[in-house]
Amino acid sequence: MRYSELLIALALVAAITAGYFVMTAATGVPAASGFIGHLMGVVGFALMLLTETLYSLRKRAMRRPRGSMRAWLRLHIVMGIVGPYLVLLHTAWTFNGLAGALSLLTAIVVASGFIGRYIYTAVPRTADGAVVEAQELTVMLEALREADAANPATASAAARAAHRKIERRIRTIERQMAALRWQRRALATWHTIHIPIGMAMFVVGFAHITAALYYATLLR
Repeated sequence: MRYSELLIALALVAAITAGYFVMTAATGVPAASGFIGHLMGVVGFALMLLTETLYSLRKRAMRRPRGSMRAWLRLHIVMGIVGPYLVLLHTAWTFNGLAGALSLLTAIVVASGFIGRYIYTAVPRTADGAVVEAQELTVMLEALREADAANPATASAAARAAHRKIERRIRTIERQMAALRWQRRALATWHTIHIPIGMAMFVVGFAHITAALYYATLLR
């Protein structure tokens, strides 16, 4: 299923939300400094770290890569949705100081991730395959035209129909190649925006964790 990872992520978010509302009805909103609040924050931030590291490592795996890139991308998307949602619940709906900055950056990164997914999946075909097919069809078409020019009498209606079919296929491939060029430019632009924001988010996140540990332990 094309959007299976989104459905899985939404199902997990729905299950977490149901548990959160049950807990809130029983004991109130879990404080960010409480056990449940800390647990959601730790698990959420860990998922966010895994979101960035595991997929990147899989892309760079040259020897014995495990799993397809599509499967790892789906896992990347699921963790990239569930992790930030847990971090949001960890805030206890208070967005002051570093927590507020982290929440804002997280929201931007998640929104950017959805945009990146759209760009990545908009043209699923590889450029190499399109170029090779276009070259093969062009050679075939030129050969047919040369044969017709050499023997005009044999240029039947069926031959002309075959020419038109090949020409339509070539035009389709040219449109695909144009879309691939757009995809590559869009992905390059997206990376130049998404990666620095993601790095800033993790810097603020680690600063927030350091501050929380300092105030929770060293000052007691």
